[in-house]
Amino acid sequence: MYIMKSNKLFKSLFIGSLLLGGLMVHAQDWPNLNRFREANAQLAAPAKGEKRVVFMGNSITEGWIRTHPDFFKNNPYVNRGISGQTTPQMLLRFHQDVVDLKPEAVVILAGTNDIAGNTGPSTLKMILDNLKGMAEIADANDIEVILCSVLPVKYYKWRPEVKATQQVVDLNKMIKEYCKQEKIIYLDFFSAMATPENFMIPEYTTDEVHVTSKGYDVMEKMVQEAIKKAL
Repeated sequence: MYIMKSNKLFKSLFIGSLLLGGLMVHAQDWPNLNRFREANAQLAAPAKGEKRVVFMGNSITEGWIRTHPDFFKNNPYVNRGISGQTTPQMLLRFHQDVVDLKPEAVVILAGTNDIAGNTGPSTLKMILDNLKGMAEIADANDIEVILCSVLPVKYYKWRPEVKATQQVVDLNKMIKEYCKQEKIIYLDFFSAMATPENFMIPEYTTDEVHVTSKGYDVMEKMVQEAIKKAL
């Protein structure tokens, strides 16, 4: 009898812990939907003739608006980069932070944090599938897609054991082939910013991953050409 009661108690505690775990996961807001919730609510609909472009990405996109705020202030560009994010997180917030803002185009720059393993192990196919998911959602909502290459990486300071350089090269080949198949604009930042060893050109990076002001100068010229082509 005592054993039966113990088993029932254990089962009850186990189920309760699962429920609590579910509540904790919900409370954590894993994709960080709350980050831009208020900003999105305050953002007016595009004015007549406005060709809004949303930039979806991670710390490289977030750092872009911090480093060159006038680039976004002086253009109809909306920055929705969140530092540290991976493609599954972006996929979950894509409707809220891109589609609902009614842009004409979206610039997607993502994948390096997946390689770093920020939200757990991830294969290159998994990363590409998430990028495809975002592109397909955009296409279904008549949003032009500009899919960017992952920038060159020598190593991640926060994950130095990860062999990133060749993975970035291989992922970019996959992204480029997908864009060719689907007739999507592929924005090849990598080729413009890489050394012969496939690291980032020193004057373009602060830490072998993130971008300097000069690096953003290069990216801005390229992305504006891509946006012009897309629109």
